[in-house]
Amino acid sequence: MRLIMFDMDGTLIDSGLAIANTVNHVREQLGFEKLEINYVLEKVNEAHLNTSEFFYGTKNYTEEQTKLFEDYYNEHCLTDLVLYDGIYDLISDLKGDFKLAVATNANSFFAKKMLDHVGIGHHFSTVLGFDSVKNAKPHPEMVNKILNKYSVESKNAQLIGDSHKDIIAATKAGVDSVLVNWGFSNHEKDAIETVEELENKIYQKFK
Repeated sequence: MRLIMFDMDGTLIDSGLAIANTVNHVREQLGFEKLEINYVLEKVNEAHLNTSEFFYGTKNYTEEQTKLFEDYYNEHCLTDLVLYDGIYDLISDLKGDFKLAVATNANSFFAKKMLDHVGIGHHFSTVLGFDSVKNAKPHPEMVNKILNKYSVESKNAQLIGDSHKDIIAATKAGVDSVLVNWGFSNHEKDAIETVEELENKIYQKFK
């Protein structure tokens, strides 16, 4: 069996507005000022940043922060949500040849809801979110968990993501990865720009 794992936000779907607006909603409720949308998204993707500390000033997420985030996000996460151009066709092309899974640092309940909303949820046999593991990406736990679920060797898998968190998680799990540049980061090197390039990379690895 051959397995392809996708990150979700910034890789399959453009959910940037919903994420940034939710972070800003929580900040405002806690008495902080709003941040510029692109700045929020850039920081969300930084591999070694403690996001709870950066956005809300606490070492870990508090119950209040989590509730504020989830209540607002649950209500607004489908607003302005779009699939990146070419992703629908790519997933349709791959589904016959590969087992497809999603490894996301989002909550798995929201992730399934969002993927269903844009019409591709049914193509993924597994959608694993941060709530299904002890350690989110860049830790490799999520990647390893999906490999183990399907008894796939790491050499027969690939992970696609828009963040160095994705690449680090894949590398630590011994899995090949592809960094894409249409998401929330603006990578200056080692990233591909188009879905056509991505499809070529996938078939190059598995040919």
